[in-house]
Amino acid sequence: MQIAPEITYRNIEKTDAIDSLIREKITKLEKFCDYMNSCRVVVEKAHKHPDSGSPYKVSIDITIPHGREIAVSHNPDRGKQYPPLEVVIRDAFEAARRQVVGLSTEQKGIRKTHPEQEISAVITKLFPEQGYGFLKAIDTGEEVYFHRNSVVNEDFAQLEVGNGIRFKATQGEMGLQATTVQIIDRQSSASRSEFVPESAEKPMGWN
Repeated sequence: MQIAPEITYRNIEKTDAIDSLIREKITKLEKFCDYMNSCRVVVEKAHKHPDSGSPYKVSIDITIPHGREIAVSHNPDRGKQYPPLEVVIRDAFEAARRQVVGLSTEQKGIRKTHPEQEISAVITKLFPEQGYGFLKAIDTGEEVYFHRNSVVNEDFAQLEVGNGIRFKATQGEMGLQATTVQIIDRQSSASRSEFVPESAEKPMGWN
């Protein structure tokens, strides 16, 4: 994140537990969108004794390149009588996560069509001479290793950073490893360079 997260408390006492929870949630958001410009969070006690709902309100404002912004304001209403502040925070960040994933997918040019053509990851790193690379899962933001032998139709030589793919993975000695990799969208790094790194040093531990 280009600007350090900003957390503001209004009419409520700041505690280490609440502050740690918020920072943990911000870190998790960055796994889904690692190019956020800024994130501002406001936690406040809007009402001392509401007739229904929660006295707490959590607002989250996230800015993303190209003038895009995600705004969430969560204040549980009727049907949720006095949920703890931690619950309000978690619900607010879950709403923000859904927006972040949707916007990140949109900006990468990924569109879901038929299930058999659904993109589940993007190629982020390639080491052609060594015959392997890494992909980033869209739903979890997790990085997954793959070998050229796992690419269907022997398409490894056709891969480019930024390609949209489908994959299956299993847990290996060094972490998650893709067992099958299938190219779905051949859109390359030329059009996704703002979102996906074009090059990277060889990760430690992988041969």
